[in-house]
Amino acid sequence: MNIVFMGTPDFAVPTLERLCGSEHNVTAVFTQPDKPVGRKQILTPPDVKVCAEKYGKKVYQPVTLKGDTSYKELKELNPDVIVVVAYGKILPKSILDIPRFGCINVHGSLLPKYRGAAPIQQAVLNGDKVTGVTTMYMGEGLDTGDILLTRETEIGENETSAELFERLSVMGADLLIETLDKLDTITPIKQDESKATYTSKITKELCPIDWNEDNTEIHNKVRGLQTWPVATSTLNGKDVKIHSTLLCDKQGTAGEIVSVNPLTVACGKGSLIINEIQLSGKKRMDSKSFLLGHPLNIGDKFI
Repeated sequence: MNIVFMGTPDFAVPTLERLCGSEHNVTAVFTQPDKPVGRKQILTPPDVKVCAEKYGKKVYQPVTLKGDTSYKELKELNPDVIVVVAYGKILPKSILDIPRFGCINVHGSLLPKYRGAAPIQQAVLNGDKVTGVTTMYMGEGLDTGDILLTRETEIGENETSAELFERLSVMGADLLIETLDKLDTITPIKQDESKATYTSKITKELCPIDWNEDNTEIHNKVRGLQTWPVATSTLNGKDVKIHSTLLCDKQGTAGEIVSVNPLTVACGKGSLIINEIQLSGKKRMDSKSFLLGHPLNIGDKFI
């Protein structure tokens, strides 16, 4: 089949790579415009653009899909299918109607759970034990289209959203190829609206840790906010980022250090071993290395 691919971040790259190595013909790639990145605001191409150019694919980077320009370009490309993975733009109905076999989206959850912008992070933040990927026909609503195939996977107790993100990106690529190969035999399934939930974008407002919460809730926050924007706290008047923790059953006053070998902090219920920590403006390091330069005592508090 002739395919137009639409995607932007690294999550979409495995699917594009699989398509480029398959029997299908990727005729063009649509991605978002290059954006300034970092303190020096260096204009940087999206991961999908870098991948597409590696495979010699023509790249389009429209600011918007509304209007006639993108519609005419896609009409001329005449794709059998448009594959969409984390593109970041809404496809208007005029574009949805172009491919004869429809627009197929790869989504990082088991729909209808976690429609929207941050399904992977939300699954970890909520402490879910199972998640997965879904391929679906795209409609005008937000992730509301009919389901084609799903694939489940367990979430590890200490697995971060960044680690899960990487696993699901590969699973999504595999599922997309399977979906295209079986497209003429798959019976689409309508989503159960009564079970639909939505996620919003992750923001820094989620970062501060409330040590009065149970250790599992805080552990999920630490895992869920990796690698951005990262869970935060305050120690001896200085801002710190908490990158990695392990569950522990020691008890104490919430936020209080109950051990320095290993570095362990009491929560509202149970406690957490801090594996990796980072002072504001400094490098991320394991807690043993951190303690060598910043000695702490039992009874010191995170707030």
